[in-house]
Amino acid sequence: MAAVRAVDLSDPGEVRRLEAHVAEQPGGTAFHRPAWLNAVARATDNRALVLVLERRDAIAAYLPLLEVHSPLFGRVMVSSGFGVDGGILADRPADAEALFGAVEELALRRSCPAIELRGGLLPQGRTGWKIRHDSHCGFSTDLAPDDDAQLTAIPRKQRAEVRKGLAGELTVSVGTDAAQRAAHYAVYAESVRNLGTPVFPKALFGAVLDAFGADADILTVSQGETPVASVLSLYHKGAVMPYWGGGTMAARRLRANDRMYFELMLHARRRGCTRFDFGRSKTGSGAFDFKKNWGFEPQPLGYAAWTAPGAEARDADPTSAKHAARIALWKRLPLPVANLLGPHIARGLA
Repeated sequence: MAAVRAVDLSDPGEVRRLEAHVAEQPGGTAFHRPAWLNAVARATDNRALVLVLERRDAIAAYLPLLEVHSPLFGRVMVSSGFGVDGGILADRPADAEALFGAVEELALRRSCPAIELRGGLLPQGRTGWKIRHDSHCGFSTDLAPDDDAQLTAIPRKQRAEVRKGLAGELTVSVGTDAAQRAAHYAVYAESVRNLGTPVFPKALFGAVLDAFGADADILTVSQGETPVASVLSLYHKGAVMPYWGGGTMAARRLRANDRMYFELMLHARRRGCTRFDFGRSKTGSGAFDFKKNWGFEPQPLGYAAWTAPGAEARDADPTSAKHAARIALWKRLPLPVANLLGPHIARGLA
């Protein structure tokens, strides 16, 4: 007999059980981990939820969720919130079907008119759901066996940019201490302001680093004493994912971002990784082209969105015409103002 239930993420025993389950699942990602859910929930004042389908005391289907509240974008349940993957992990489609129904019921009960699933098994033929495979692509490839081979594996044009970064007077450091965290946040905040995006709360980065322990770190490229590029990376099942990264205005001239990603490839291999996961990018975006220039082949990702009966479809797409004026305005804000206002808005940008 199978039954669906909500899991208490404040119970250490339940968390250990779920962490073990995610680690065993071929499709399990860092964003399925309870460590991720609890960290982002605490840091953004949202609520973490988990639904499981159990059969004979074994987990047959698993769905991590973040219930997000935003004055600008409304209420939504996201799997997985602030992540680029997630969705239902299930032994078979019939088990996933039970969780689709359960999450729809949960969303209605909690007055959430929208659900987003990023990856995993997707609903087929269910009313209210829209499935897309054309909005985002993932980029992932194996790491080379040594430093020279890693450089050679990069296509010629991009390799020339990396060489310029290697020839510059730049230094590289890796760690998770207070200085690394401060440097990363300063660089990242400037980078996203320049893109027209509110910066996430500083507490989010700290919470994820603390929750992931050895499975996360920061790599920073500096010119003298000044950080110019920095990335917070996640490590999961032998793969490194540079997740929150960016550079200052000087980074492009110095080729600091190119140096940063190459150094991360070397660092990840030295700590035992065999794969480099460049994460997702919007199809056709500048980031999409940048990753292709590194020789990564785009892989379309499957996303699903549900809208409650009678509700308007949620639009939190930064490339939509609705948000274009807001993005243009944000790019012109003084950095201290953007850093003050951004975290209050970004808590709802899951």
